[in-house]
Amino acid sequence: MRIAELTALLHLASPALPIGAFSYSQGLEAAIEAQLITDADSARDWIASGLANVLARGELPFLAHQIERWRAHDAAALAQADAEFLASRESAELRRETEQMGWSLKQLCVSLEWGEEARRATLAALTPLAQPTAFAFAALAHDAATDAALAAYAFSWVENQAAAALKAVPLGQLAGQRIIVALRAAIDEAVTRAMQTPPERINTFAPQLGILSARHESQYSRLFRS
Repeated sequence: MRIAELTALLHLASPALPIGAFSYSQGLEAAIEAQLITDADSARDWIASGLANVLARGELPFLAHQIERWRAHDAAALAQADAEFLASRESAELRRETEQMGWSLKQLCVSLEWGEEARRATLAALTPLAQPTAFAFAALAHDAATDAALAAYAFSWVENQAAAALKAVPLGQLAGQRIIVALRAAIDEAVTRAMQTPPERINTFAPQLGILSARHESQYSRLFRS
């Protein structure tokens, strides 16, 4: 991997990227409220399940195919796939989350003039916009390999989930690091699976996540927006 590609992906995966990822737990906080997560082990298992059964089957393969659509600059296919992804979100707050993060990442891409002008114009015209579609644009703009882009996206998701568990369970810093280390191999497996998934096999079926996310919308006390 070229150094420029590596540093670009580190930037995109960084929790310092100003797109608001720290504001969301993607159902983890609701799982804590339902006592499905009570300690470090159950937090690790919850995050591992989300990686293998939600991200690897849905979001990661969608991201891979959006990268290829950006590569071909197929504006119609990009817009249709993005609309289908938004419609697949299990709750109102999960849809708002991906739209907000997608909008924020789009503003960053446009303001920093990443990628070619014609593709930036297509990105700017996509409204509303899902986060993976914006991430796919940014990855292609930096000439990142698709599998490496998926690994960066998955690592960022795992790291954010671990950070949310630290705040909401709560856990200590070392416990959070143990979760991240334990899931390194699982990230590799998730990327491999996603790269082998054709568009028609993308699966977003996650009923427990949908139920918990819907409950979280009216949860009495919460730290996160999802």
